Amino acid sequence: MTDLDLCYLSATDALRQFRDGTLSPVELLNAQIARYTEQQDTINEFTYRYFDEALQRAARAEKKYATEKRTGALEGITVGIKDESYIAGKPTSNGSLLMKDFVPTITSVNNQRIMRAGGLVHARTATPEFSCAGFTHSRLWGITRNPFNPEFTPGGSSGGSAASLAAGTSTLATGSDIGGSIRIPAATCGLVGYKPPYGRNPDDPPFNLDFYCHTGPLARNVADAALLQNVMCGPHPTDIASLRPAIRIPTTVKSIKGWKIAFSMDLGAFEVDREVQRNTLRTLEIFKQLGAVVEEVDLGWDADILNSAMHYLEHLFGASIADTMAEHGDLMTNYARAFALKARESRSSDFLKSLEKAGQMYNTLGPVLEKYRILVCPTNNLPAVAADHDHDKDKVFINGVEVNSMLGWVMTTPFNMMSRCPVITLPSGQAGNQIPTSIQIVGRTYSDKDVFQAALAYEQINGRWFESADRRPETIALHGKA
Repeated sequence: MTDLDLCYLSATDALRQFRDGTLSPVELLNAQIARYTEQQDTINEFTYRYFDEALQRAARAEKKYATEKRTGALEGITVGIKDESYIAGKPTSNGSLLMKDFVPTITSVNNQRIMRAGGLVHARTATPEFSCAGFTHSRLWGITRNPFNPEFTPGGSSGGSAASLAAGTSTLATGSDIGGSIRIPAATCGLVGYKPPYGRNPDDPPFNLDFYCHTGPLARNVADAALLQNVMCGPHPTDIASLRPAIRIPTTVKSIKGWKIAFSMDLGAFEVDREVQRNTLRTLEIFKQLGAVVEEVDLGWDADILNSAMHYLEHLFGASIADTMAEHGDLMTNYARAFALKARESRSSDFLKSLEKAGQMYNTLGPVLEKYRILVCPTNNLPAVAADHDHDKDKVFINGVEVNSMLGWVMTTPFNMMSRCPVITLPSGQAGNQIPTSIQIVGRTYSDKDVFQAALAYEQINGRWFESADRRPETIALHGKA
């Protein structure tokens, strides 16, 4: 196995090899560090790096395996941690010049669980300023680029996590999703991203109380996503919204023969790129091949759903940075300032209308999901925007139609509104610009196991994207679209 193969080794396979002594955590980490050094100037996926400390922890993990001591669920596995959540004594910048010297004194619950399970925090992954964009660049850290085509974004706000997984510099990674920030980058980078239902994974206040907000895993395959999700989930005494009991996602592939699957190409609200349409239709044939019955549905939604979501996000999320702008706006990015200014214009009546809209949406989605086990639709309705895209000044066109420059090119935000529905993102193919495309599998409220069962069955036919060398970024760059 080459060093590059090691970099793309799945977490589940790495753990098996750690246990049988055919691979060392140190060997795997060294391969990933070398890989990062090789391409860091192009991709720019990390902010803070802890390679020496991680190597020491990897050596301790190696001894644990050698002496047959009890090992954690992630023992020796590198996990890129989004530069947003806290690790006590280590800086957290949130992509902002305003926070470049901030060092928290507490560790976020999810990070506690990952480290307690033996995960190696070798680096923090890049995010746009305050995680308020669907791309990843900031004045503090520069532009993060997509390994499949550096002219394009890896998405955001968990863009560094996605870029790292696609580049082979982490084995697992964390993300957070308040408007699609796990699923958008997972989609642009050929990954699996999971938005658990609200409350499944604990979070830090005050955003643990925001039902749009979810923390979750990004991975290169479904079983790896389940592995990290099983570590992250479960109630915690500091999060009143966290659900009990913890549930465990199984990774055994089970049949979905006879399942009724609903399908919508545009959710009644989005312009969808023709290449995304083509690849999405191909995925429906896979579900039919698996014995499912696929039927197109009309949810009765319209373009106003995105406006409603923006009112909600501006009222709460935007308000969280609006006060900061008054004193330090000169240090902020254009897109963060624009978001804060929108928050200043936000009215409580608009916020109330966003909640009313969410209720209206579920009045049609709920009955559909009673009839159908899952709903399938695209994740992003455009493969990706440019790496340096700024929604404050740049326009976005799909099929010649101008769309909302912030979130009009992604189809994720409706399922932050429908926050109790679990959603998993899976690769569906590639566009002509080499950027992967993706589908979302949306489940009934709190039916996490259903979306994973469908995802595992789908992946068995579609394949694990990065296990084939032909699908990895370097091969694609050399030889064109796989």
